[in-house]
Amino acid sequence: MVDRRRFLLSTVRAVAVAAVLAPATTAQTAIKPSTYTPTFFSSVEWRFLFAAIERLIPSGGEGPGGIETGVPEFIDRQMELPYGHGSYWYMQGPFAEDAPAALGYQLKFPPRDIYRAGIGAINDACTKTFGKAFADLDGGQQDAVLRGLENGTFSLAEFPARVFFEQLLANAREGYFADPQYGGNRDMASWKWIGFPGARADFTDWIDQAGKAYPYGPVSISGRSLS
Repeated sequence: MVDRRRFLLSTVRAVAVAAVLAPATTAQTAIKPSTYTPTFFSSVEWRFLFAAIERLIPSGGEGPGGIETGVPEFIDRQMELPYGHGSYWYMQGPFAEDAPAALGYQLKFPPRDIYRAGIGAINDACTKTFGKAFADLDGGQQDAVLRGLENGTFSLAEFPARVFFEQLLANAREGYFADPQYGGNRDMASWKWIGFPGARADFTDWIDQAGKAYPYGPVSISGRSLS
């Protein structure tokens, strides 16, 4: 199970903006609540997603949490786009298990099917083991389930449990740091927290000033600014 520090450190490296990052701050910006209604996930799946994201990127830490920044909304939107349908990948067999990553995606399931089958199987297993669906477990039990998915000790019938966990974690990272137009990173709260300038046209003057706080707020692709 990843903790917030490990989650954010690995994600910041992926974003590749370390040269312009300001030191993390505990200051929080009020984030507008969401009235979003999911179009792909059922109500049961939506509850699972909220509970899982809250464990992966919890609220009340140094930075904003995954729920208030709209990570579930980002994931739901992605499931209705070509990405969710696997339209960008070659999805014909044969599928080779344990194939090198260089050979590309090796499952017959696009992301939306991984979520649908995975959430159903996890809820069934939780009900058999704990008498409750995942969203109704306490935090420690939820962490144990997610850790089992991450480590592959939790079994799913149709694909390896780690596949589900990696799908969820990757999409959580993307939703947390993506441009707000995609549904996550609401009010650019994640960008503001790490000092990322966003889509500003020019911030080259600050690239060589490592460790110095970036003085301007981020700008979204739409042109919205928090300066």
